[in-house]
Amino acid sequence: QVHVVESGGGWVQTGGSLRLTCVVSGRTFSAYAMGWFRQTPGKEREFVAAISSTGGGTLHADSNAQFTISRDNVNNRLYLQMNNLRPEDTAVYYCAAGRGPGYSGSENAYDYWGQGTQVTVSS
Repeated sequence: QVHVVESGGGWVQTGGSLRLTCVVSGRTFSAYAMGWFRQTPGKEREFVAAISSTGGGTLHADSNAQFTISRDNVNNRLYLQMNNLRPEDTAVYYCAAGRGPGYSGSENAYDYWGQGTQVTVSS
């Protein structure tokens, strides 16, 4: 059984920073790409960032230039460093484990998802 668990969300003021963490268990973490997505009420889930299985390749949504995805394959952890946060970044952030080693911005490329962690940015 694969488990994906996010943490690190919370409340922050505009311009602040947060680092999200995702822990994956039940599969060989280093063999699969990982991604971050987010969703606000009434909107479809949108891509934030993705990273290849080795960490050598990354993809970030154009609107999230202040976000950086990284991973630690020794400790089975995925991170999303979010700087200079804005109210429009308020959302539930989801960690997703890929079907293969290559990164992708498509939800279809991911087969395991966490429950999400809430990020709230106040103005």
